[in-house]
Amino acid sequence: MTRRPHPADRGLGAVARVREVRERDSRLGLVAALHDLRAREARVGELEAALREHGSFVSGDMSTFVALRESLTALREELVADRARLDVARSMAVEADGRWQSDRSRLGAVEGLLERRADERRVERRRADDKDMDEVASQGWLRRSTAEGGAA
Repeated sequence: MTRRPHPADRGLGAVARVREVRERDSRLGLVAALHDLRAREARVGELEAALREHGSFVSGDMSTFVALRESLTALREELVADRARLDVARSMAVEADGRWQSDRSRLGAVEGLLERRADERRVERRRADDKDMDEVASQGWLRRSTAEGGAA
């Protein structure tokens, strides 16, 4: 919120500021979780491509075959571990999104309440102004009608 709340809404304004901070923090957490997710997806993609690339043994001696097999085994184990980390990153991103959605909704509720209260105050001010204008118009009419009646 960029404007200061009405003095009657000071407490609600404080709640709004806290909710703004929480919403911003959860949004930053979501951004970080999504960044981590994308990085893990890229890493898994790289490992899968490397596994496909090195997975075809064409020719060579037994020591080359054994070395390739060992490197493929290590690559596969790394891929399995990175897929598990990717699943964790997905879960964390979903959780961060849920937190942000909740915090955003809570902030919106408080801001909506503040706006409703401001609207009610504007309507009340307009009514008071209208009442004052009606009073001025009535007094003017009364003076004119008294002056016209006295002149007749």
